[in-house]
Amino acid sequence: MTSNITVPGPVTLVVGQEELLLDRAVAGLTAAVRAQDQDADVRDVTGLAAGEFGELVSPSLFATRKVVVIRAAQDLPAAVANEVIAYLADPSEDVALILVHAGAAKGKALLEAAKKAGAREIACPKITKPSERIAFVRGEFQAAKRKISEDAARALLDAVGTDLRELAAACSQLIADTEGPITAEVVGRYYTGRVEVTSFTVADRAVEGRTAEALEQLRWALSIGVAPVLITSALAQGVRSIAKVAGAPRGMRPADLAKELGMPPWKLDRVRQQARGWTGESIARALQAVAEADAAVKGGGGDPDYALERAVVTVARCRGGR
Repeated sequence: MTSNITVPGPVTLVVGQEELLLDRAVAGLTAAVRAQDQDADVRDVTGLAAGEFGELVSPSLFATRKVVVIRAAQDLPAAVANEVIAYLADPSEDVALILVHAGAAKGKALLEAAKKAGAREIACPKITKPSERIAFVRGEFQAAKRKISEDAARALLDAVGTDLRELAAACSQLIADTEGPITAEVVGRYYTGRVEVTSFTVADRAVEGRTAEALEQLRWALSIGVAPVLITSALAQGVRSIAKVAGAPRGMRPADLAKELGMPPWKLDRVRQQARGWTGESIARALQAVAEADAAVKGGGGDPDYALERAVVTVARCRGGR
């Protein structure tokens, strides 16, 4: 995906929407330059005003090589994008310009101009299929000269979820904490008892509307002995967090809003993304479904597992108003 990165030329395109891979590509390109020139001047920016680009790519007084990383290049104002396009016609050999672009229709003129100018392209496409995630996990272990079976990779996905950063962190942890080949049994032993993480993973996938993944996480949680009441509690907290964010005052700064809602900033960011597609009516339906499941797992129903599955499916379908 982004392996075997060599020293970048005058212009490099890092294209895609998978943030972890984008960050790794930029880090690899920067490291390649610094391996040749440890005093290289690195500028990493997001967002530019008119006139600032020229200053960025001007020769450095204290370094022989300069690296200029422009993130979210598709969002550059038209005036700045035109400055970059003009520069691409005759880029400096002493500057490694790295344009990080989502690759969609937005900012297409800049993307096409860079390609036409002969920019090297590194693709970082969004990883969405289970097979791609398994390949990613296996690649992480191969890079560390370790082996993981396909069953173990699937078990790791079940235990951790599908967020690529979390998967990468889990792979690093397993590599550091274990020896020898990684099997499904090793993954199972490593994650048994991490009930809080597992139950909240079920809730996260459900409120994001990812029904199949939520059910997979639920079955994994139940198979390793997570108490059903912890899962209904996590589901309730997930839906209530969305309700709090949806009902929060508009226009507040993220830091102030996090304080107002009693959430750490990282959680607020996640919940705001999860809240897309939810309405007051769908939140009410989801809370009702969770309450019914909670009553069932506490003795009010004959089949707690079925009650949990039904709640997970209902919550997932409530996203988007379904």
